[in-house]
Amino acid sequence: MSLDTPIRVAFKGSIGAFALEAAFVAPGTGVTALFGSSGCGKTTLLRCIAGLNRLSEGLCAIGADVWQDGRRFLPTHRRPLGYVFQEASLFPHLDVRRNLLFGAPRGQGAPPAAGIDFDELIALLGIEPLLGRSPRNLSGGERQRVAIGRALLAQPKLLLMDEPLAALDRASKNEILPFLERLRDRLRLPVIYVSHDIAEVERLADHLVLMDNGRVLANGPLAELQSDPSLPLASAPDASVGLDAVVEAYDPAYGLLALAVRGGRLILPAPPASPGERRRIRIVAGDVSLAREPSGRTSILNVLPARIISAARIGANEVVASIALGPDAAGARLLSRLTRKSWESLGLAEGAGVHAQIKAVALASGRGERGQL
Repeated sequence: MSLDTPIRVAFKGSIGAFALEAAFVAPGTGVTALFGSSGCGKTTLLRCIAGLNRLSEGLCAIGADVWQDGRRFLPTHRRPLGYVFQEASLFPHLDVRRNLLFGAPRGQGAPPAAGIDFDELIALLGIEPLLGRSPRNLSGGERQRVAIGRALLAQPKLLLMDEPLAALDRASKNEILPFLERLRDRLRLPVIYVSHDIAEVERLADHLVLMDNGRVLANGPLAELQSDPSLPLASAPDASVGLDAVVEAYDPAYGLLALAVRGGRLILPAPPASPGERRRIRIVAGDVSLAREPSGRTSILNVLPARIISAARIGANEVVASIALGPDAAGARLLSRLTRKSWESLGLAEGAGVHAQIKAVALASGRGERGQL
């Protein structure tokens, strides 16, 4: 499956008192996040994709494979998917190795999983030392890694993950996230990931489906939706944009990493990295101030030319603006949150050229592959 053969989903109907009317198209590779507040229908939609919930009106096609359309309905056991729930639900009477192989095709000692064989998969998940253990002797993060491995060894064409970190404490989440990042960078199959934690989405997802009250509010690349002032994401107190960047250089004298993004170059304190490596960064709207003229000597390392693309009022006295980096406004988009007084005193408006003063850039995650923007 590739970007040319996308995932197509459309469901309409009621389950009890809850009404779902949601449709989206997602890429056939990478991680697509279903995001929204609790109770907005994320899990219900995921269960419809899996065939666990059946609505009278539904379409579910994974590339050329149609799982549901009109009267056509493939039951869950005939859909080549892997499903990871909030709870690992491992078999207590089987050790880790036998749990992993439980759903694998019979007659194969080391079946491939999404292009990854058994040995590489357990190495990526860091579970080699656990193979002989009982699930009772595993931590929450270890159990969930085993559950992910079991789902992948079933050779799915689609991996569904329903808030797989929700039952874990913060330490366990921090333990498992790097393993999920490694899988994301290595997998050859699409992943649909349900979460209400925007920090998880920023680290893992490439594509976002924003949901509210059983409907899809917006659907598109993560950074595109995050930088849209008309969407509720932009009005959140911690609104931010996640961008992919490529390492240009590292300055060991100051411990600073130079990263290229579309439309500019950013410098931030970070561990050493080699040129060409990719990193995901996070820039909070409140850390981006705007100036009409280039600043003089300043402690801010990142001051880039940009243009205001759109803006929206937040309450009575704040404005959030979407800006495009680069003198030609062809670069990556960020959010800037500022007071209405600043907006008016600077004479800012859509289309105005500005200088974005980026006070802080956070390293959200490392991505294993090398690449160019």
